[in-house]
Amino acid sequence: MDPTTAEQLALHADLAWLIAAFALVLLMFPGLALFYGGLMGVKNTLNMMMMVLSTLGITAVLYVLFGFGLVSGPSLGGIIGNPADFIGLQDFVVDNGSAGYQNAWYNAFFILFAAITVAIVASGAAGRMKFESWLVFATLWLVLDYFVVGHWVFNADGWLFGKVGIHDYAGGTAVHMNSGVAALALALVMGPRRGRPERPHNVPLVMLGGGILFFGWFGFNGGCAFGASFLTQVVLNNTLLAGCAGMIGFGLVERFRGGHFTTIGLITGVVAGLVGITPSANTMTPLGALGVGIVAGAVVAFSLSLKHKLGIDDSLDAFAVHGLGGIAGTICIVLFAAEAAPAGIKGVLFGGDPDIIWKELVGIVATCAYSFVVTYAIAKGVDKMMGLRIEEETELAGLDLALHAESAYDLSPAGSTGMVAAGTIAALTKPVPAEPTADTASDTAAGTRVARVVDA
Repeated sequence: MDPTTAEQLALHADLAWLIAAFALVLLMFPGLALFYGGLMGVKNTLNMMMMVLSTLGITAVLYVLFGFGLVSGPSLGGIIGNPADFIGLQDFVVDNGSAGYQNAWYNAFFILFAAITVAIVASGAAGRMKFESWLVFATLWLVLDYFVVGHWVFNADGWLFGKVGIHDYAGGTAVHMNSGVAALALALVMGPRRGRPERPHNVPLVMLGGGILFFGWFGFNGGCAFGASFLTQVVLNNTLLAGCAGMIGFGLVERFRGGHFTTIGLITGVVAGLVGITPSANTMTPLGALGVGIVAGAVVAFSLSLKHKLGIDDSLDAFAVHGLGGIAGTICIVLFAAEAAPAGIKGVLFGGDPDIIWKELVGIVATCAYSFVVTYAIAKGVDKMMGLRIEEETELAGLDLALHAESAYDLSPAGSTGMVAAGTIAALTKPVPAEPTADTASDTAAGTRVARVVDA
């Protein structure tokens, strides 16, 4: 076969995988909506799903207008990109002749990264934020936070990647630490929810959503190999192993602390392991990937009860799962990255260059500090401009009917009103006395029976 033809076929194969990876990542949005929605009380389920899915619309518009240039355009001192040549993305419909991926695919893929990041932040405002305020907050957060940190990490000339030299394979900093810390800052500004907390209303829904997230994560990490290659195979294998090991790490801590393995605990452990492997997927051997998953799962399990001790209402635990999980995965790179892995990084436990310690610490501290300060300022600004919280009466009654004129489950006899009768809502949302409350979180399993308690 002619070498040129063989190269073209290889590029076509790469592109086929990347298109599939894009589709897998897109599926993560209904996955996250189901995961978060199941964790909510029944009367706030749809509101949470809408907060998650609305980020796609906002992000797509911003990326076409100027977001692509801010993240991926020519760097201005490593801080932000120059969007001048990318406003409207007019040239993205012109074929440059390459048989592989071009800017159109790259734009679509990283729109999803940006949108899923801000969707995770919704954890900090679950069940108590005006929907219009969420739309404004999400828009400002993307512009002032994600587009900046995304440039630092994903642009070859960005400050953290090009100058500091951090290693972050697929977004442990820009996606997970950034969103987790932002959820924490938003929760602090919002304040705790009113009324008595209630349990997640639909655990099977949580399992389904978590399973879809697991499925989509192979596109998330695998797509960052930018082709169908040996690296892709290593990354997919490590992603699988870390997710499975995260289940074990979380479950063991949960069983040790509370005496039970729980369904929500196991699927949360899977997500924690996947978060941990996101920055480190190309640095680990299979044993290392198992170690990352176990460490991330255990760290998240131990940390879930902290929000109750500190009085912070991060409703869906984004800070623990994504913030601390991302930090755990990054620290694993420092400790036991394997030189034989595709990235060629040697962890300090194997005699690697100690410079990796300060580089990764700079990435962690810079990302978390910037995210917290900017998010806190944006939330305060939106609160002063239009108010963040809904009225107490509406919050106690539930956001689905009050804000969206819909309910997650139509149990009326006629099945035609689209709304659940008031008596049915009361029955569905009535707290179960036998379950522990948030006040007893520290005395129970690592959070999944109580730290996962969510206000309706």
